[in-house]
Amino acid sequence: MTGPTAETQKGRYAKPLPTSNLSYSDDVPEFEPFEGVAESEVTPRAFAPGGVLLEALKINMCQDVNKPKHYTTDYYMQNLVVRRGQEFVMQVTFNRPLAPEDDFHIEFAIGSDPSPNKGSLIMVTFGNRGSGSWSGRILQSQGTAVMFGITPNAAAIVGKFQVYVAISTGMGMQRTKRDPTTDLYLLFNAWCPDDHVFLPNEAERQEYVLNDEGVIYQGSSTSVTERPWTYGQFERGILDACIFILDTSQTPIYDRGNVVKLVRVGSAMMNSQDDNGVMVGNWSNDYSLGKPPTSWTGSTKILLQYANTGVPVCFAQCWVYAGVFNTFLRCLGIPARVITNYNSAHDNTGNLKTDLLFNADGTPDRRNTRDSIWNYHCWNEVMTKRPDLPPGLEGWQVVDSTPQETSDGYFRCGPAPVIAIKEGHLCYPFDCGFVFAEVNSDVVFLKRDKYGDLTPFRVDKTYIGEKILTKAVGSQEQNNITDTYKFPEGSAEDEATMARAEAYGCERDHSEMPEDDLSVTVIVEPCVIGQDVQLVVTFKNQGKVLRNVTAHLDCDIVFYTGVVASHFKDITFDVTVLPYQSYSVPFKIPAYEYQTQLSSQTCLRFIVSGQSGNLHVLDLKVLELQTPDLKVTLNGEPLLNQEMGVKVEFTNHFSFPLRGVNLSLEGAGLIGPKSKYYREIPPQATITWQETFIPRLPGLRRITALMDCQEVRQLALFASFSHKVHGYITLTQIPANNISIHIHYLY
Repeated sequence: MTGPTAETQKGRYAKPLPTSNLSYSDDVPEFEPFEGVAESEVTPRAFAPGGVLLEALKINMCQDVNKPKHYTTDYYMQNLVVRRGQEFVMQVTFNRPLAPEDDFHIEFAIGSDPSPNKGSLIMVTFGNRGSGSWSGRILQSQGTAVMFGITPNAAAIVGKFQVYVAISTGMGMQRTKRDPTTDLYLLFNAWCPDDHVFLPNEAERQEYVLNDEGVIYQGSSTSVTERPWTYGQFERGILDACIFILDTSQTPIYDRGNVVKLVRVGSAMMNSQDDNGVMVGNWSNDYSLGKPPTSWTGSTKILLQYANTGVPVCFAQCWVYAGVFNTFLRCLGIPARVITNYNSAHDNTGNLKTDLLFNADGTPDRRNTRDSIWNYHCWNEVMTKRPDLPPGLEGWQVVDSTPQETSDGYFRCGPAPVIAIKEGHLCYPFDCGFVFAEVNSDVVFLKRDKYGDLTPFRVDKTYIGEKILTKAVGSQEQNNITDTYKFPEGSAEDEATMARAEAYGCERDHSEMPEDDLSVTVIVEPCVIGQDVQLVVTFKNQGKVLRNVTAHLDCDIVFYTGVVASHFKDITFDVTVLPYQSYSVPFKIPAYEYQTQLSSQTCLRFIVSGQSGNLHVLDLKVLELQTPDLKVTLNGEPLLNQEMGVKVEFTNHFSFPLRGVNLSLEGAGLIGPKSKYYREIPPQATITWQETFIPRLPGLRRITALMDCQEVRQLALFASFSHKVHGYITLTQIPANNISIHIHYLY
């Protein structure tokens, strides 16, 4: 988001609106005369009754004491990081012991032209002087060293503060010299009941604020796949990168303590659609000007590249947007998680109908179909109160940074209360109607005759939003949260929700469909890339009349967005189904028929349609092709700050060479993003890649290895290991080609 320049706003603001936290030149003056005192009359120092002036010699931010109490030890930076609404301590060494007559305070300034009434200049006082929005107390005084306790307001501005000790000289305030090493980073605080992001459950705080590794679910509702993602919110430079994003958006410093405004800005800034934001979206299959979305292992490389260049990073798709946004949110202290909605509706007319058109012969009418159903779509949720809304709408809020529709002029979405979506209260900000349609639309199947007239022949009210997943707290398991978004289909509560949504202007389908006694289902067996696909089409006749069915099987390679990448096979066949009987037809799709057309996609979609007289039946299934294994092994004893090795091996079992192969490694607290390029891996050839690293953080850790290549762009292979304090080594295989090694070690 680009904003107005200072020059163009001269007549609008008394002073330019402060929008930069990291780069500005007008530091707080070292000496500032009191109001009404001429500069010619001031003296730079005043003497105490004893004749010795008071001077602050040293400021110690007591990082070893503060960081564990504020859960900020893992931030890889030199400065102190604390959370608002919670006391931290700092020690000031003076040139002499304090006297009762001494008049001083500690200042915390953020942004250019800091102002006390805007919350950007905080003066923490002691003794008889009145206190401001932050409270302070003297905890201990030993000779010239004084320990202070400072408690920032639970609604304080979040960002990087400069710290000064200011001493009254009688004619003005004498401040300590600017010292970047004492700068203080202040975050949101999920541990503080007075902070809007308060999260009462400790296990959830550990997961949604402190966990720097995660799992993003992909695939399809019937074949869920897992993509490990390194959030890396504590890695070197990431916190500054997140503040840089806010600076680039020109968000006023004063608004950066408001979680609703901040996440709304973040949602817009993750994409570059209209504000020069972090990532460029690309769903084209042509990634020659950047990195394919499938090649990223985590957020850190993206955020650091953006912060260092100011240029949007190429390229992203929905899970990349969600993963990077999750890092941004957790890094600033906001509880956040990545959500995957399976069979996500993307309707072009803003109603609750997703229209899929078919020709008279039962084949998909691709030319005239405008709506699409994404196999999955990823967004984020943040936990926060909503003081801007009536009570009861606090809790998890949907925020989505994938550029889809504009909201108040920018490509962004949310925060939208999940409870409002579940209950159909679509009048509340922000963007509840859009999210509601993504999880609640009806799929309307229509046949188009030669004149272009459309006739609905089936309505599916359960397909959209069939499954909504997020990672479980404290484990790698799935957490199905569908019931937080919607009531059971057909229940009284569900009907009330849909009626309420319609009252707010969301149009529904009310086509009366007769109950057919004929149905069809498709069952597809799981399949590894390069294998033949086995599927079974079953027609079921529940009527007393024999049914002769003319059927059509449509086979497509599709983007995960539901858009057809290539159509590779059609099969027309006839079946006869006896009364009260079922009839199954098996099909084998040879690998060579789809393999050469896969490119960046690994999703196959099968649509079976059938017609018997005036009856039309249809079913569709999406198959996510599985990928082969990647072998990862560790070398060396797993000790903090001691070098270890990791080896990645891959054998190409395909019958064709893999070209333009990129291998990537990353592990939060272990190893930064690394990559290796192979021009070609011939069939049956094996490659080996070794790297060394030094563990920086203890506890449960993971390395993610990923492989991406031109022939099969989404050949994403993952392996992970974990090390934990005190114990022994075990090796287990877990889903989605992950290898987990739990390593316990002694210091």
